[in-house]
Amino acid sequence: MNAPADLSRVIASQPDATLGYKDFELGAFRFRRDEYFAHIQWNTRDGRPLSHTMDAANFLRALMRDVAWGFFYGGVNFDHVFGTTNHYKTVDMYAGTYNATLKAAGVDRLENFPTEQIAATFFAMLDDWTNEGFDPFAAPQETGTPYGRKRGNNTPAITRARELAKRCVGMKDDLALRTDARGTPVNRAFADVPQEEPELHPEPGFEDEVHAFNLFAFLSRSQVTWNPSFTSVVKYSFMCPTTEEHILPIIHANDRVEWFFQMCDEIHWDCADKTTGKPLARVIMKAGDMAAMPAYCRHQGYSPKRSMLLVWENGSPNLVHEIQKGEAPEVPVQF
Repeated sequence: MNAPADLSRVIASQPDATLGYKDFELGAFRFRRDEYFAHIQWNTRDGRPLSHTMDAANFLRALMRDVAWGFFYGGVNFDHVFGTTNHYKTVDMYAGTYNATLKAAGVDRLENFPTEQIAATFFAMLDDWTNEGFDPFAAPQETGTPYGRKRGNNTPAITRARELAKRCVGMKDDLALRTDARGTPVNRAFADVPQEEPELHPEPGFEDEVHAFNLFAFLSRSQVTWNPSFTSVVKYSFMCPTTEEHILPIIHANDRVEWFFQMCDEIHWDCADKTTGKPLARVIMKAGDMAAMPAYCRHQGYSPKRSMLLVWENGSPNLVHEIQKGEAPEVPVQF
């Protein structure tokens, strides 16, 4: 009987003598970075080596979300070539699999790994390649540069915990409200957002059942972008508001329907077929607009200024399998 694999083992080189960064390996994939770029290499199905290059900032911002979100719902495309697909106990890592041109040329590669194994490699790479002063969760105007040779790290930024309420923000023994004392000041873009909390007058005995909080104030103190929190949870119904600025660092390929409610300002969305990348729609959402992203699409958002977006997720662990078997629809409504 073979001994169980050490899924936490990371295959990495010694730091480069000049640049200071480590190279990483996982399966047939190799990862290397220099002062400006991340380089991904893989062997094609006929054994030929192929490589793909991404801007280091874009790669790190996408890698940050993939690590922090636990590979999220469905596909996390870093760009039009490289990404991951979550199967909730295992994760596919691919290059070219959902790019129609590379797929037709037969030069794509997909490998499946236990979640623990790919997570260990991705975190080690994120930690080694993120320099001091650069926060891959922050808006570009709010952080330093990711470029240049290796200099220190920013482990506190890349290990900040996602804020996930169990029932609702501000309830007893649940996620606390954001305050100056918690180290969450009002963001520069939301200085005009009122901070008053609603008055509550529950009858005696119902103090833990009647609750409300100022969601706009809570979001105005977000220290990160494109990182949904759980503010209320009812069984598998997750309210996941977030603040957005600049570009969503990934192209999210849905495995279920997502609902979007634009709470302020605006976001422009590029939507495409999740398998081929063929463009489907350009959606411009302004304050008060609602839209739904069907389970067959991939989407990437562009927020010209910092905005607030409420994302509703159906977190049922069975939903993806029901959609795959045709037992649940890929679209939110049929007319």
